[in-house]
Amino acid sequence: MTPPPPATSPAPSLRPYQREAVNAVLSARRAGVRRMVVCLPTGAGKTVIFAELSRLARRGVLVLAHREELVEQARDKIHRALAGVAIVAVEQAARRAPRDAKVIVASIRSLHEARLEDLLVGRDIGLVIYDECHHAAADDNLRVLRRLGAFDSGWNGTLLGFTATTTRGDGKGLDAVFERIVYTKSLPELIEQGYLARLSGYRIATTADLSRLSSEGLDFAEDELALAVDIEERNALVARAIQELARDRRTIAFCVTVSHARNLCFALNALGVPAGIVHGTMKPEDRARALEDFRRGRTIVLTNVGVLTEGFDDPGVSCVAMARPTRNEGLYAQCVGRGTRLFPGKTDCLILDFVDLSALDLCTLPSLFGMPRDLDLEGRDASAARRTWERIAFDHPGFELEAGAITLGEIQDRAARFDPLGLGLSGDVRAISGNAWSSLGKYGLVLHFERRPGQLAEALVVSRGARGKRWEVLVDGESMARFSRIEEAVEAVDYEVQRMGRAAEASALASAHWRSEPAPAGSRAETRADALRLEVFGRVVRG
Repeated sequence: MTPPPPATSPAPSLRPYQREAVNAVLSARRAGVRRMVVCLPTGAGKTVIFAELSRLARRGVLVLAHREELVEQARDKIHRALAGVAIVAVEQAARRAPRDAKVIVASIRSLHEARLEDLLVGRDIGLVIYDECHHAAADDNLRVLRRLGAFDSGWNGTLLGFTATTTRGDGKGLDAVFERIVYTKSLPELIEQGYLARLSGYRIATTADLSRLSSEGLDFAEDELALAVDIEERNALVARAIQELARDRRTIAFCVTVSHARNLCFALNALGVPAGIVHGTMKPEDRARALEDFRRGRTIVLTNVGVLTEGFDDPGVSCVAMARPTRNEGLYAQCVGRGTRLFPGKTDCLILDFVDLSALDLCTLPSLFGMPRDLDLEGRDASAARRTWERIAFDHPGFELEAGAITLGEIQDRAARFDPLGLGLSGDVRAISGNAWSSLGKYGLVLHFERRPGQLAEALVVSRGARGKRWEVLVDGESMARFSRIEEAVEAVDYEVQRMGRAAEASALASAHWRSEPAPAGSRAETRADALRLEVFGRVVRG
């Protein structure tokens, strides 16, 4: 029997959100959920959480992982959490777990049919933990889960998945495997709370053209993408940008293919930047040597193809170069997550987004934080920029940007010049109504009038979708009817105002005296009518 590794350090204590995740899992299981997911960004300490759950488990635990690095990390952390009170063993390649092991950490690729049958003999597995569970929907992985009984109606165990992303490149949904996401924390949240390193970024435009690439699926076809981006001029630009912007930061560069990673590595070395390469087809000893060179600083940049998106734990990384454009938010978040771990002396992680010509939306650091994809942070902190963007959106409701590269300063200038009062009515509405309808832009229209002298009423025509009867009429907040065309809604409101009598009709006109009355104190409008319109605009835009 292989002895467990020595417990060289005490079991890690749980952070507050990690304790919340443990409690969420236990509560969901008590509520009858058998197949659940915890979604946390890279660096959040998922292994610490399922080590604690393994400690609490009364029955046997099986941990499924895809990469050798993940198997070793899980074994080590669970062993420390259990503090030697139970055996934690590995089932992988030539290594076999002893019969008295409470926790088995297995490479799912090793569990062919006969080996899985042998592993289950005489064991009572009550908790199955699936690390990087976005892989679960693949056919061979489903085979393992079915044999474990996870989909049987009478199964009394728990299948618990952990992942940093719930999206897959092939578009298969995890809802085919799991019932519910029971706990999640976003990357920006954990950065704000100080558990992950802050991210700053640059947007570097290239001339590579992605406009003719296939738009099917969640991401580009790799062979097409490689032809578009693995060109000498672009590789030279990427290498120069890394040299100038990353400087002495330890950098991971994500590439499309092995050839792309090799060519970018050559371009970096040609500039005098010490660079290495890792990819999945390398011999294990060559790959280990490349990783060791990077950790020891013999190389500063490591180009790779997919290898470092999962299971790579090097907190000293402080720059991620996205030489591989992607539309897949989950993949992008995984790549960026390689630089989010905290490390002594590390103040932030720099993200370099290489943005090519494309009519499709490419994932960037700003988009990861809910900001416009084309925003150039100019090296600024993404969390601070997000707060500025949110203030702009709150202070200037309805302000929208046209597509194209833009800086935060330019956004602030444009937002300051944005005036909802300058939005004009369409010619079609003006042609059918003489009333003082006001435009709310794409959100709809509003008309204020007096039901009776001194009693103002509000008629809103608001968009509720793109098809069918999309225009809803609300009078003083009460839904009255829906129409297919905005002109029909306007005519209906005008008709009802007319029925209320001449005083109401007159109050709906632009010449009505009440409209020119001074705005209430504190309003940035001059007249009462404009103050009402600004208030409605902000209310409708913010929902």
